[in-house]
Amino acid sequence: MHPRQGNRSRKASPTLPGRVRWSCVAMYRERRIAVVVPAYNEELLIGPTLDTMPEFVDRVYVVDDCSADQTSPRIGERAAKDPRIVLLRHETNCGVGAAIITGYTAALLDDLDIVAVMAGDNQMDPAFLPKLLDPIVDGKADYTVGNRLINPEFRKGMSRWRFAGNAALTLLTKIASGYWQLVDPQNGYTAISRRALETIPLDAVYPRYGYCNDILVRLNVYGFRVTNVPHPARYGLERSNIKYSSYILRLSGLLLKDFLWRLKTKYVVMGFHPLVFFYFFGVAFSVISVLMGIYSLYFKFVQDNSVFVPAVITLLIFGLGAQFLLFAMLFDMQAEKNGGWY
Repeated sequence: MHPRQGNRSRKASPTLPGRVRWSCVAMYRERRIAVVVPAYNEELLIGPTLDTMPEFVDRVYVVDDCSADQTSPRIGERAAKDPRIVLLRHETNCGVGAAIITGYTAALLDDLDIVAVMAGDNQMDPAFLPKLLDPIVDGKADYTVGNRLINPEFRKGMSRWRFAGNAALTLLTKIASGYWQLVDPQNGYTAISRRALETIPLDAVYPRYGYCNDILVRLNVYGFRVTNVPHPARYGLERSNIKYSSYILRLSGLLLKDFLWRLKTKYVVMGFHPLVFFYFFGVAFSVISVLMGIYSLYFKFVQDNSVFVPAVITLLIFGLGAQFLLFAMLFDMQAEKNGGWY
């Protein structure tokens, strides 16, 4: 499939709602707005989340990812009172990413212009939704991401361990996605344009935690503009079950795979840029320097020989590798500023 074709040829799932006849449209600045609410075992918090949905939102797709509690009945109660609410239910637990993609697909079928994502745990303040929508409406961005890390006041209530994990994943995602100015990619409070949804292959997006990182890589490859929107974190009764130590390790593998795919697709297949060679030689020389360092230690402590010459060679190779990597990153940053072919 040509990258410009995206999802235009995709067939809709039979479990999704049909095309809606809009008899009364709320709209936000002449744009039809949808909100996707992924929910899994959120019987306590899904109600308050839906009760505070802004009036300008045209459609609310609540995707129950096969909850084992009373999440679906709670959604049904709200849907009976608010015709904007549509309940979509997975028959098996597919992951938060898959739930969001289900909502995105429904929004495309219903011809919505901008689709936001708000978690079902009432952690995302609806009052900040316009700030996510405005850059897209103004044509300054195709995808907006909330940023809780930019201001110490914004991240009150966030544990130090959680902040450290988010900071580490921010750095890894910058490298993998090519969005070097982006902060707090784990923030699930986002909005995306219809054009972006029609372009990226939604079926290929990672279905579980890590979805938010994976979709950034794909947006970068297709040349879409992404911007941060600062907002304070809001914590209440929700409890995160993520163990950041294992989560970061698992996500690092996904980001490495995404990084290599981005380099191949964006800088080799869709267009050519010499930065792929800079990354290659940077990694190669870095690996060689590590092996030389190990050999130098062996040379010193096992054979009891002078380590001066191998140590100097190791440092020279390491410096060369570091220079290649830094130039590769610089070229990648310039590519981000120049934008894509859109």
